[in-house]
Amino acid sequence: MKDVITKTQVLSHSIDKVWDAISKAEELSTWFIKADFKAEVGYRYTFTSDGKEGCEPILGVVQKAEPYTLIYTWEVQNTNVETTVKWELEDLGGKTRLYLEHSGISKYAGDTAIKMYTDFNGGWDNCISLLDEYLLNEIHAE
Repeated sequence: MKDVITKTQVLSHSIDKVWDAISKAEELSTWFIKADFKAEVGYRYTFTSDGKEGCEPILGVVQKAEPYTLIYTWEVQNTNVETTVKWELEDLGGKTRLYLEHSGISKYAGDTAIKMYTDFNGGWDNCISLLDEYLLNEIHAE
């Protein structure tokens, strides 16, 4: 069973614009999911889907929030399984390399782990695409 999903993408946006988009509740709520979130160690956050069928709230705690590295636990409500999401950004001189890692998925039992891995893997692809689109269209970042 695969346990870690990794995604790497070079975005044509400054590192500060990307950081704000992944670390500020108002921006996360625009392109990703409604967020009660602060990039502060120990902050207990909630992502809610606003009634999307099959989408349970996500709960967790921010573990690390340094400039350009953000790590938080990730628990789909009512699963009692805690995984970890890590975002790392690298400045490429006007562009940004985004590295995303979602680990601990094998903590889900049996076939649920396979389903969650598949769902999360596709979900993170979509997430990064939405992030890039948001940066390009909504804030006209360069």
